[in-house]
Amino acid sequence: MAAAALIDDLLAALGERGVLTSPTDRARFETGWRYGKGTARCVVRPASTAEVATALQVCGRHGARVVPQGANTGLVAASTPDASGAMVVLSLERLNQTIDVDVRGRTVRVDGGVLLSQLNERLARDGFWFPVDLGADPQIGAMVATNTGGTRLLKYGDVRHNLLGLEVVLGDGRVLALPNRLRKNNTGLDGKQLFVGTTGVFGVVTQAVLQCAPLPKQRATALVACRDGDAVLALLGALEGELGDVLSAFEVMSDKALAAVFAHQPNLRKPFAELPRYAVLVELASTLPADALALEAVLEARLGAFLETAGDAVPDVLVGKADEFWAMRHHISESLRSEGRMLAFDISVPRSLLPRFTADVEALLAADWPAVRLCDYGHWGDGGTHLNLVWREDAVGKPYADVVAALQPRVYELAVKGYDGSYSAEHGVGPHNQRYYDAYTDPIVKQLCGLLGDFCDPGDRLGTVRLDGA
Repeated sequence: MAAAALIDDLLAALGERGVLTSPTDRARFETGWRYGKGTARCVVRPASTAEVATALQVCGRHGARVVPQGANTGLVAASTPDASGAMVVLSLERLNQTIDVDVRGRTVRVDGGVLLSQLNERLARDGFWFPVDLGADPQIGAMVATNTGGTRLLKYGDVRHNLLGLEVVLGDGRVLALPNRLRKNNTGLDGKQLFVGTTGVFGVVTQAVLQCAPLPKQRATALVACRDGDAVLALLGALEGELGDVLSAFEVMSDKALAAVFAHQPNLRKPFAELPRYAVLVELASTLPADALALEAVLEARLGAFLETAGDAVPDVLVGKADEFWAMRHHISESLRSEGRMLAFDISVPRSLLPRFTADVEALLAADWPAVRLCDYGHWGDGGTHLNLVWREDAVGKPYADVVAALQPRVYELAVKGYDGSYSAEHGVGPHNQRYYDAYTDPIVKQLCGLLGDFCDPGDRLGTVRLDGA
């Protein structure tokens, strides 16, 4: 009866379009992109900030836990319900009408349910884009909640660096409006930052004010073969020293990761006769037209000069073919999943230590798990690496869960304790890594999160993770 009363009250508040109850309608909200699968009591789809507030108030009266969900593209199981069948999924997919561009201010006010692709399609009409670039197509509110990074963080920063203001509905339905459009505002606590990267447990982001960037008028792309990680860092230092103003991406792909791409993507060809230990995708971008700056010629000249000093540490360089090189990078994850079982890590360490950290992981595998391959790639320019461990279950001889239980804690311990790194560089905190948050987060930070949670969500109804460590 209590569950039926909850549904009745939600239907009265939001209408039939705003509440989904049948298993068929709920299904796409109940399974995550990679991790997370559960059963929702229902899915609510408010179409305005006021409806979000009302939905949270109704759920609060009935004691129902609410899982805020964007486009459900996350990788830590934070956007899906558990198996209890008691949670309510709150989707913002209908809150997607406002894209208000201030051309002279170079800002945009946007609803939380607007997709990144939808935003960039609109911004392009005025010569802008929101440059937090990634393979998925998330909603803007969820990008704020997870502080999305992406492949061009090196030049443009993450969401936090591009966020000016927001509107958020707190757990009890109160609306906090911080619609700031200022780039400079030094008047005390920057309240909006409390909701960035905290996975929606303090409130539901219903609107954001973002600064947007001018669309580049030209790009230049190269693929650089590097003998080892030290050569990668030497290349990065040289490019930042001479081309730092226009260096927009520095993506590193290991030989094993690329081998999987070419094994499972028949339309892509190997760029080198022999795959190097690392291939680095370098991108320059500029708003200057080609007649003012011949960007590709500059890139060729700088890489040529670097080759002369690097010797056999950098055996080859290819310039151009941007679409082909980026296709290699974007197909790595799906190609690795076709190789067998996979345990994916999203880790950051100080970037100067990336080669040594990677070597330590390889040594760990060689000693105890020789049938498990390290297929790494990632954003070395900002210290991020995706360490993907891949194996065939018949070769390892143990169930998947046993391999994960043995390897995951050791790799995280190495990253966090051995290298002062992070167990979640850009994917955020979710049920997938809750216990590592509990283990590695400073107790005072947890206490602070508990105090904030008591204020923002006094009924403790939001989200699937606990930032207070309880």
